[in-house]
Amino acid sequence: MLDLILSIQRDEYGVAITAKDQPDLTDIPAFYQTGHGDFRVATDGDRIIGTIALKDIGAGHGALRKMFVAASHRGREAGVAQALLDGLLTDARDRGVQQIWLGTTDLFVAAHRFYERNGFAPVPVEALPIAFPRMAVDTRFYGRALA
Repeated sequence: MLDLILSIQRDEYGVAITAKDQPDLTDIPAFYQTGHGDFRVATDGDRIIGTIALKDIGAGHGALRKMFVAASHRGREAGVAQALLDGLLTDARDRGVQQIWLGTTDLFVAAHRFYERNGFAPVPVEALPIAFPRMAVDTRFYGRALA
């Protein structure tokens, strides 16, 4: 899983980030799978091809993080990203999460379009909840209410 995430961040997009910069990935259960949080993977056989996480940040809010899909499994035809997001949002809503926030970089243009197609709206950094776990590489932010 870490190999998938790092290869997309560093090799595909040239983001200067290491595993050390992402301590959440060394203890997923403690960081993500508490409260209303979650961490999911998509597989093709025994190969991890996608990830998505939700960090419970309190007060009915969650931070969507670590959404990555292998290049070989991207696009509407494959449906991996959509299935990951749909499952996460449905379960988050069922657990009482009312608002989802996310941060990304300006480099992930396709991701921006994907989030916007799925009801996320750009928000200024000042609109983020205080508990939002902002990463240093985040430059663009989105929010979405869950009905």
